[in-house]
Amino acid sequence: MIHFFKKKPYLRDLIPNNYIDIHSHLLPGIDDGAVTIGDTENLIKGLQEIGFKKFITTPHVMSDVWKNTSVEINQKLSATIQELKISDANSNIKAAAEYMMDAEFRELITKERLLTLKENYVLVEISYLSPPIQLYEILYELQTNGYQPVLAHPERYHFYHHSMNEYKKLKNVGCLFQLNMLSATGYYGEHVAKVSNSLLKEGLIDFIGSDVHHNRHLEAMHKKIVLKNHEYLTPIFQNNSIFDF
Repeated sequence: MIHFFKKKPYLRDLIPNNYIDIHSHLLPGIDDGAVTIGDTENLIKGLQEIGFKKFITTPHVMSDVWKNTSVEINQKLSATIQELKISDANSNIKAAAEYMMDAEFRELITKERLLTLKENYVLVEISYLSPPIQLYEILYELQTNGYQPVLAHPERYHFYHHSMNEYKKLKNVGCLFQLNMLSATGYYGEHVAKVSNSLLKEGLIDFIGSDVHHNRHLEAMHKKIVLKNHEYLTPIFQNNSIFDF
């Protein structure tokens, strides 16, 4: 059980109207997110009901698992928009990608233009098992090629949980951090919630994303916040406005 003592709001009540989500897996059948167009439609409608306005959906690009290319992702986006029975879908959904920082990603940086959240902001992740040996080299190469790395869900990397200095080192080399909003509800467990609280209190979080994959994630957005310092979330939700399109 998570034991934080302060009256907690529900997550859905902290999400501002016209919120712009920068991390989701809404395109059907392209990764471990939505499976069918019906799943996509249900997720979007459910998210719209709690304040979501625009969606930058970010399919995984991961060697040997989801080898999605920029062309394939954009083709899937176009097909999805045509099938959706949601008004203004064309103007409220765009695609970027969530890139695993692995060996193939290093090659990709120089071979083609990455799909970005906006301008040069690119969403990246690392393995939950361990960081890549050449993590800092990859981040350097990203930046020398003109990209601004945004690290997805830093709070979920358990190997960093006992060293706030490792997080600060990543920030010091120019990496921005995107918190998963469900981490604030305890969805990923007590340790992830506690680290989320610490990262927020230290001022290390820049943006918030849903990372929604399926209906269970949607349902969890109706749960209460467990964080002691949940007030830090409000201005960070507003930071996402820079990604408007």
